[in-house]
Amino acid sequence: MNVPNRIFLKYILSFFLLTSLNAAEIEGTARVVDGDTIEIKNNKIRLFGIDAPESNQTCQNKYSISYKCGTVSTQKLENKINKQKIRCTYSEIDRYQRILGICFLDQIDINKWLVRNGYAVAYQRYSKKYVSDQKDAEREQLGIWAGTFDLPENWRKKN
Repeated sequence: MNVPNRIFLKYILSFFLLTSLNAAEIEGTARVVDGDTIEIKNNKIRLFGIDAPESNQTCQNKYSISYKCGTVSTQKLENKINKQKIRCTYSEIDRYQRILGICFLDQIDINKWLVRNGYAVAYQRYSKKYVSDQKDAEREQLGIWAGTFDLPENWRKKN
């Protein structure tokens, strides 16, 4: 094995070792708090890399009719999970003492599913992980992308 390959292999092994040492997992039946927060075993989990409309937030549909998009996001997440066992991986806790997790229903990345279907946006301030999923939802005019809305972060600042 030549030197560049050894260095690359050493880098990859170090990355996976560090990642696995820092990563934790929680699983169980989830209670949906809102469109981007769940609770498992009394632990609040903020879905990492996404931002869903707030509970009181309204959006406009394609006919310019207002609807509670935050409520819709929460309901879609509740329907998707449907009291099934969820597994979340995480390595960070936010300033509100919530786990920042990527959560899975079987093999489905729930965070990705919410963004890809237009029930949340990629929270690009913190991660670029779901940007392509957001672009797909926007292009196909799914969920909130079918009409007009304020980004949840902007809505929070105004309200």
